[in-house]
Amino acid sequence: MNLIYKNILDSIITNIDIGIHAVDENGKTIIYNQSMADLEGLSIDEVHGKSILEIFPSLTTETSTLLTVLKSKKPIYNQRQTYLNNHGKQITTINSTIPIRLTTAKYGALEIAKDITREKELTERVEYLQHELASIDLGDEKLKGYTFKNLIGEDDNFVNTIGFAKKAAQSSSTVLLYGETGTGKELLAQSIHNESSRKSKSFIAQNCAALPDTLLEGILFGTAKGSFTGAINRPGLFEQADGGTLLLDEINSMGLQLQAKLLRVLQEGCVRRIGGLSDIPIDVRIIATTNEEPLETVKKGILRKDLYYRLNVISISIPPLRERKNDIALLVEHFIKKYNVRLNKDVWYVSNDVKQAFLSYDWPGNVRELENLIESAMNMINKEHIIKPAHFSQDVYKVLFSEKTNRYSLNINNNKSLDEIVEDVEKALIEEAMRDTNGNIAQASRKLGIKRQTLQHKLKKYSL
Repeated sequence: MNLIYKNILDSIITNIDIGIHAVDENGKTIIYNQSMADLEGLSIDEVHGKSILEIFPSLTTETSTLLTVLKSKKPIYNQRQTYLNNHGKQITTINSTIPIRLTTAKYGALEIAKDITREKELTERVEYLQHELASIDLGDEKLKGYTFKNLIGEDDNFVNTIGFAKKAAQSSSTVLLYGETGTGKELLAQSIHNESSRKSKSFIAQNCAALPDTLLEGILFGTAKGSFTGAINRPGLFEQADGGTLLLDEINSMGLQLQAKLLRVLQEGCVRRIGGLSDIPIDVRIIATTNEEPLETVKKGILRKDLYYRLNVISISIPPLRERKNDIALLVEHFIKKYNVRLNKDVWYVSNDVKQAFLSYDWPGNVRELENLIESAMNMINKEHIIKPAHFSQDVYKVLFSEKTNRYSLNINNNKSLDEIVEDVEKALIEEAMRDTNGNIAQASRKLGIKRQTLQHKLKKYSL
């Protein structure tokens, strides 16, 4: 009869579609069925007789439900658990774990598990889509674009910038945004509009570098019929944005003559179409952006001084990514979720090599460059879950994993003492900080995490 029961039990364990895993009093596997092997991406042979922590290195005696029950002798029901196997595969399960008596004095533990890895992945995708849709207003069948919820970062300078922008949103004064290429100037401009009293009206963006001034003038101010061959009565962007916000992106690319005409519109609050005879009153909030330091463009004669002062009522500077590297991990996680949805992938994170390379890189293209690299790498992934150096193009690989990561590589065979090698590295770091901050000692000292006086002393020491 015992043999019959054993055969029935073996048949159930072998054929049931629920994972079963049992361990003895030492935490070593004594029962492990095929469903559990499929769930955890392992084979029965590589698990049987092995300890839990040997097979699942991400678990501990505190986080493993089997080991917890083995120690407490108390059951755990419907416990969600996420862990990695020894091949790096991530598994998420719902477990019920109970103590089992092996002998009169010894206890083991038995666990039945249901795989919810796919459900977890789908949940994360739904959460991402909900986050993206949270800022979209479908009223009047118009998508309103980005809001402050879409701006990701915890760095103090970035958080302060967002806080300042939120205050600016409560005003109708002109705003001048300064940020390097790829820092997210248009995203911030849209966010300001969408938290302002003008959010129900149009937000129109025009890149001033995209068109020659002769075309840009007609697009901005509109045209009157007969003003030139083929001209028709057509409202410009100022009229179209009436009551709303007009973003003039890269205002420093606009010619000086057109800047003068723009200044007149800002001063008088009305616009005259090309070839037109009448002034048209407008109520438009202007947000202008520049990818060069505004005062520098004035000094170079690129931006008119009078226009600069008219635009620079509220001035906001967006920190580049190299000055907020603590945000890289957050941004990487966000972009992975984004492109998991768009590309139908199942990527979890980047490898340590990639993470370190990202932290060492200067990011001249800022957040846009980071997003492009993540998208590019994820296109090269098939069924893998981790972004690795091999997933980047050769050109990117050379930049990320050769030049930058070896920037401070040391040659210990150059007969230099330890003190001399340390000084070389310190000098290189100071030179880079000064270069990144355009020689601003206060900013460089903050970047290096030392006092201003200390940096001044070292600059003098190294004759920098």
